[in-house]
This record gives sequence, structure tokens and C-alpha cells, in this order.
Amino acid sequence: MIRPDLTLPIPEHITAAHFIGIGGSGMSGLARMFLDAGIRVSGSDRADSDNLRALAEAGATVHVGHDAAHLGDADTVVHTGAIWPENPEFVTAKERGLHVIHRSQALHWLIGGRRLVAVAGAHGKTTSTGMLVTALQALGADPSFVNGGVIEQLGTSSATGSDELFVIEADESDGTFLLYDTAVALITNVDPDHLDFYASEDAFYDAFVRFGNEASEAVVISSDDPGAQRVRAGLSHRAVVTFGQAEDADVRLTDVATAGAAAATLTHRGESVRMQLAVPGAHNAVNATGVVAVLLTLGHGLPDAVRAVEGFAGTVRRLELHGEERGVRVYDDYSHHPTEVRAALQALRGLTGEGRLIAIQQPHTYSRTQHMYREFAEVLEECADHTVMLDVYGAREDPVPGVTGALVSGAFADPAHVHYVPEWQEAADYTARIAREGDVVVTLGCGNVYQIIPQVLDSLRRIPGA
Repeated sequence: MIRPDLTLPIPEHITAAHFIGIGGSGMSGLARMFLDAGIRVSGSDRADSDNLRALAEAGATVHVGHDAAHLGDADTVVHTGAIWPENPEFVTAKERGLHVIHRSQALHWLIGGRRLVAVAGAHGKTTSTGMLVTALQALGADPSFVNGGVIEQLGTSSATGSDELFVIEADESDGTFLLYDTAVALITNVDPDHLDFYASEDAFYDAFVRFGNEASEAVVISSDDPGAQRVRAGLSHRAVVTFGQAEDADVRLTDVATAGAAAATLTHRGESVRMQLAVPGAHNAVNATGVVAVLLTLGHGLPDAVRAVEGFAGTVRRLELHGEERGVRVYDDYSHHPTEVRAALQALRGLTGEGRLIAIQQPHTYSRTQHMYREFAEVLEECADHTVMLDVYGAREDPVPGVTGALVSGAFADPAHVHYVPEWQEAADYTARIAREGDVVVTLGCGNVYQIIPQVLDSLRRIPGA
């Protein structure tokens, strides 16, 4: 992993940009916007993907695998923190004296001086960002945006708009959300994570306090989340708008219904409007309330704001239905923190009816798994009827001895509720054997766990259930 050096200068003019790791959801979105700006774009990633093929069709030069020759005539190289310092393209770019900037700096360059709405938080950023973008469009605006995931009804994670508004998902994992000149900051929640970067919980919370205080217009923050309350206590901003179920919330959420798609009543300054979403889960009702609070801050009325968020159809890899075989529905969700896993499973519980909920969990990163394996086990055992545990997706990290999926499964109070199966085909077959009509299966994790879904659906077709 490369820690971003935000002291490096961002070039005023970019003619040709090369992206190391161009296939990622965030990087591919940036690359598309560079193409929209008339910049020659090239890039590489370790494996082929739909994102690479789409960028090639849009005019980018893409490569599978990393090689210094791929730099071509680029004057600027954009990288993520997930690459290794020994990456040949990164090393050669440094040796040549090219502008080498972190993806957050590339995004800062794209934003320019536009009015920025930045969505930050430990959980719910991608959904809230997508919900805000589609709501603004429903209200007649045309914002530019960069999201961490594909917005379902738009089919993209980024686009260049004609308005002064620019909406982004601001990443707190490496502190780069502090780089931007934010006008309106939305803080969905604050749950300590990424302590490999921040080193302490105090540093993590302090970063969110600074993010909120530096917003030039307003900061919108949860009234309910304990971590957000801690950040709220540290805010000195003149314009703080709270949202949630607390009685004193500026935008209050009540009467939440979670059977099927979520519904709730929103109240602001004595006016109440019933909201019926198109996506499930109490957490999405909370996300929508935060977005409505932002829309109110931007000058829209409560009824219009509520109607606008109701049209949101979701984002890819967030409670996404992939298929159904012999009456068993198979979903995927990006959840990779115990709080997110709980929210996803509780949302799906509202869709299972009399069926059971079977989770296929892929722990993400060795450091998080080592730090939170007990919390993962507790949430999975409480919220799912059965868990199929895969091995850890290490991402940018080297393996840690003893930190595997077995560490999580071994923390279950009742071992009958979990089965550790590191081999994917065996895991898919096992899932098919225990699943029966009416059950819901969900893959959980932000690694490549979604790639097991075709195997699961195939096993469901071939293998009789319980």
C-alpha cells in the first residue's frame, strides 16, 4: 500500500493521463471524466473486467497487467493507495519525473472551483451519493458526480454535468477526504475503521471533525449514530443540520416500515411527508433522510425532496439481486464491516418472509479481520440463519499467520450456525445443499466474493436442496 503524498503538486494542465489500477469502480469513473474533458487516457489493471472493456470502447488505451511500457507519452500518472511501491509503472513514472498524483488529487483537479457536495462516513457513502445524484436530477439539476459504485438507473459511477454542483463520495480511508474544498458536507455516520492508517480512534474522529468544520456552507450529520454524536460535539461550524430519529433532529425520521421496500415519515419545521422508497432496509430510510437534509440545505422544499429520493433504484453491489434458482434468491452486498453486515442482513430479513437467510461471507483485509473477527461472528450469528465462511480477501495486505476465515467461524458461539469452506466450488455446492425454496442467499464483502455467484446459481440448478 502507498500512503498518498498530498504535498505533491497537482499539474495545472494535463494532456495525457495514465491510471494505474484503472479498472476499479472509483478509478474507472475518474478515467471516464478525464476522457470527457478531452484528455488522452491510458491505464492498466491486473485483470480484465467490464470496466476495462467499457473504457476501451470510450476511447481509452487499456492494458491487462502492469508494465513500464504502458506509460506511453503520459505526462501525468494517477494511482490508488492499493498498489505496491514496486509497481513498475509507478517506479518508472517517478524515475522519468512525471507528475505522479493520488486519485484524490486527480478528483480535486476535476472539481476545479465548482460547488462541492461531499458525502463521507464509515457506511452508506455510496448509496447516499447515488441517491443524492438521482434526486438532484429528478429536481431538474445536472450535477457532475463521482461515486464509489455504479448507480443502477444511470448505469455509471461518474458523469460530467452542466451545473455548478459537483457531488462526490469522499473517502475517509486514507485521509484524502480532507483535500477537497467542500461546500456542503454530509456525514452519514462515524464508526472507527481503517486504523491501519489512522493508528488511533481519536485520530479517526478528529479527521471527521476537521472535514465538517472546513465545509464552507453547511455540515449535515446524523443525530443518532454514536460516532457522529461524538463528532458533532467537536464541530464549531455555524450551520449544522442534523437528521435521524432523535426528537431534536432537524430532519426527523419516524414510523419506519421495512417489510419490502422501506417507508417512513420525514418531518422538518413542523411539516411532515410520508416517504416510500424503492429500496429495502431501515438503513436506506436513514440514508434517504440524510440526502433530504442536504437537498433542504441546497434550497429545495421537503415535499419535492422526498419525492426526488423515492426514485432511487440502488447501486451495484448494494443489496443487488443476481438471480433465482428453485425458489432461492441470490443477492450480493458490498458490506465489509460488522455494522454494514448487520444493516444488509436486517434489510434482507424484511424480504425473506418464511424463508431463511444464508450468508456467504468473505472477510476483507487481514488487519480488519484480526481486529474485528469477534464482532463479525456475533453479527452473522445473530442476523443470519446460517453462514458459509470463505477465506480472507487480503487486498493490499500481506497474509497474517492465523488470520483466515476460520478465525471468524471459530468465534461463533454455536458452531452449527457456520461452516468454513475456503474452496469456492465446495462452498457453492454446500450452499446449494442446505438451501431450500423461499430462502435468500447473500454474498457479503468488498473483495471479489461476488464472482462466486455464478457458481452458486449453477449449484442450485444441479443440486437438490434440503
